[in-house]
Amino acid sequence: MKYKRVLLKLSGESLMGDKKFGIDNARLTKYAEQIKEITDLGVELGIVIGGGNIFRGVQAEEGGMDRTHGDYMGMLATMINAMALQSALETAGIDSRLLSAIEMKEIAEPYVRRRAVRHLEKGRVVIFGAGTGNPYFTTDSAASLRAIEINADVIIKGTRVDGVYTKDPEQDPNAEKYDTISFDDVYANGLNVMDMTAFTLCKENDLPIVVFNINTEGNLKRIIMGESVGTIVA
Repeated sequence: MKYKRVLLKLSGESLMGDKKFGIDNARLTKYAEQIKEITDLGVELGIVIGGGNIFRGVQAEEGGMDRTHGDYMGMLATMINAMALQSALETAGIDSRLLSAIEMKEIAEPYVRRRAVRHLEKGRVVIFGAGTGNPYFTTDSAASLRAIEINADVIIKGTRVDGVYTKDPEQDPNAEKYDTISFDDVYANGLNVMDMTAFTLCKENDLPIVVFNINTEGNLKRIIMGESVGTIVA
């Protein structure tokens, strides 16, 4: 097993499946099955999930809404996704805890770093909701921050594509995939791995990022076992 403590970043859009918005319960079930494969190996897992399938603060700003207000609405969207994921995990028999950066004591524990680490040590999957709790920061930034705080070995970013390419592979069929790439080369080539705040946090703290296709069953376990899946940014 290559990685012992992992931060998994999922986009909100990944929960939509083939829908145009909202949550596809079948997709959630598939994710829970992949997660169980690695927790059964003894992996300590934290998860950060976006809210783009429900609401984005940036979209609110484009429509004339105050950006800060919109970002808080986006944080609430991440909590809806986090609760849905938690339900799927527990249906699969996985013990989990939902921690929120914004206090919502009826549905989640408040985020406290020591508490999060203790849950991980006890073998519970920890879902980090509500981003960083601050406007103007994405869930990518939240994933980087939480990964550093819990001393994760790696951030594993589940996407719709199977790694980092020279260009967008969904638009350019001639795009070439990287197996490994340095932080500096990602920056120099203007490649889109994470937003710049999140990316800089990872670079400054020597935290590797693995970008992979979460929708290919078994990929998550293969990464944990050290197989060459997706792209490693290090």
